[in-house]
Amino acid sequence: MNEILSKAQNICSKKEMCIFDISKKLQTWEATEIEKEDIIQSLIDDKFIDEQRYANAFTNDKFKFNKWGKIKISYHLKQKQIPNKYIQESLSQINDNEYIDALKSILKTKLISLTNKENKKEKLVRFAQSRGYALNDILKAIEI
Repeated sequence: MNEILSKAQNICSKKEMCIFDISKKLQTWEATEIEKEDIIQSLIDDKFIDEQRYANAFTNDKFKFNKWGKIKISYHLKQKQIPNKYIQESLSQINDNEYIDALKSILKTKLISLTNKENKKEKLVRFAQSRGYALNDILKAIEI
């Protein structure tokens, strides 16, 4: 068990991980259920894993680097079984002006790539929705 714990600590020290990610790793390393629980608890106690810190880092990275909207970020965090209160806290840290600016930026880039003059607005809306932005934010960004 010490070898698996050491391996898990090494991974967590290099990259922000959540309980869900580590559980999957432990499963591939064929750790027993009791070992998994003990290792995860040890990682939490030693601050190698922190769900709030993970949610904040994930939200920050996906927004700043991938230009994802709040809906898509929230969906992916829920897939990783992050508690809803942590998801909401991390999403609330996104600056509203930066959020709309990022949306405008991806819409402007997409608009350049659209060749067909018909249905441009519909295509922009569908594109922004696929990136996880809410319809009311998209319509605001398109009108401005």
